[in-house]
Parts: sequence; structure tokens; C-alpha cells
Amino acid sequence: MRTLHVVVHPEATHHVNGVVGGWHDSDLTPLGKTHAAAIAQAVFDTVPPEAKVLVTTSDLRRTRQTAEPIAARLGVEENVDPRLREKSYGVAEGRPQAWLDERFVPPPPVGDRMGHDEGVAGAETKTAFARRIYAAVEDLLGHEHEHQVIVTHGFALTFMIAAFTRLPIEALGYITFRSSPGGITTLREDDYFHNRQVVRLNDRSHLA
Repeated sequence: MRTLHVVVHPEATHHVNGVVGGWHDSDLTPLGKTHAAAIAQAVFDTVPPEAKVLVTTSDLRRTRQTAEPIAARLGVEENVDPRLREKSYGVAEGRPQAWLDERFVPPPPVGDRMGHDEGVAGAETKTAFARRIYAAVEDLLGHEHEHQVIVTHGFALTFMIAAFTRLPIEALGYITFRSSPGGITTLREDDYFHNRQVVRLNDRSHLA
């Protein structure tokens, strides 16, 4: 049995300051750090004590600050993979959200939704974003650890789930999975049929 615990980082400064996240390197807020400790406890309570565990995180500060207490609680070192970053919003990153909202071009209802860059210079297309997340997931699934904790970002969660369930990238134009700061999503592959399932999605009960 293989289980992936996919953690979306909790509240960060770009949330409360109303600026665009993406690759903007924000920190966890004091509330976010409190929630990171609760996430670490929730993951610790879920992972069997004898299990081999791998903790991997995006390289941005808000995800590393989330992964550090998880890894410490589990007694392992976290690994860093920049491919687990959020979607890049190019020149909009770190600017007020209102700046992006004024310039944002939504994807067309039909047509090339995956190649769309929202009209923002330097922004990633959904295709480029999906390809790097898929490559990261493929490498993570090459490890033999029974349990893996992956700390990433809200939009990235959709492509994490899609990669795990082997949805083709060209089918992702309309798909999205709900995410919230501090949510934990559990993905599992059984040893017999090798079916892959979403066991729980965006669970935030540990933050109550």
C-alpha cells in the first residue's frame, strides 16, 4: 500500500497582504505557523510509527516552513523540489491582487485552455505548469516509501491529483479540485489491483 499525504501550505503573508502569490516567496503568518504545527501533528497521527516516510516540499519559504515541523515530528529530513512550486504569474507576482485582476484574461470557454497564459507577461501556461508537476510526481512515485508527505500549493494540488491518477495532461483543461490553506489530501494506491484513489480531499478538521 502506498499513501501520499498532500499538504497545501497554511496562511501566508501574501494572503493577508492581498498580493499575488505564485512564485512570490512569502512567509507563513503567525496563524500559518500555528496551523503548520497542527498539520504536523495530524500527519504524525496518521502515519504508522514503523512506516518508511519521505517528506518532500516546494522550495518556497511558505512550504518549507510547513514541511519543517512535519519532518521534525516524523524524525526525518525534508527534501526540496522546486517543481512543486505554485503556478508562476510572471510579472504579477508580489503585486497587489487588484493589479492582476485588472489585466487578467480568463481562459476561453472552448479551445486552447491549456496553452492560455492569462495575458500576463512571463506567466506559465497550464500546460507548462502541469508538465513540471507531472514530472515531479513521476519521480516521487519511483521511491519505495510506504508513506510520502508532499507539501505544495493550492493550484498545484489539482495537478498533483491528476498526475497520481494518470489523467493525460491534454484532458486537464476543465478540471479543478477544491483546496484551502492548510488542507490535507490523501491519495492511495493498493498493492493488489494497483488502483489509485482519492481517500480524502482538502481535509481541514485538524485546524478546527
